[in-house]
Amino acid sequence: MDRRSILKAAGTISAAAAALAAFPRAVFAAYSEKAFKNPKVEDSLNELFGGNATTPSGDVKLKAPDIAENGAVVPIEVSTSLKADKIAFMVKENPNPLAIVADIPAGTEAMVKTRVRMGKTTQVTAVVSSNGKLYTASKEVKVTIGGCGG
Repeated sequence: MDRRSILKAAGTISAAAAALAAFPRAVFAAYSEKAFKNPKVEDSLNELFGGNATTPSGDVKLKAPDIAENGAVVPIEVSTSLKADKIAFMVKENPNPLAIVADIPAGTEAMVKTRVRMGKTTQVTAVVSSNGKLYTASKEVKVTIGGCGG
């Protein structure tokens, strides 16, 4: 490869990165602004799943710390033996409770790990959509310092 080919390839890569930055909604077409910006858990669930009737389930395993020393990076994880098609995390007392929605491809093991921001001590809920029903697991996480606001 000569210098010109390398520069041309780098230009193509940087143009693609610029397109991603300029048009994120085109890349993430399934993004639901109403669901993510809604201040009520029930309304966010309605936007995402077309209903908000949930059932607590032992098949949904939520891992979260009892005490989060830094609310800016709280690790959470959910796994389930259900045939999930979507998994969402809700942080009840956050200004916008919906933290993440993950589409689970058919035939794969349903497990999602992430880190969320929490402004204060609150309930974290994992919502698993399976066969048209919503199953949940919840845990209260205490935040000692930090949080969303600093």
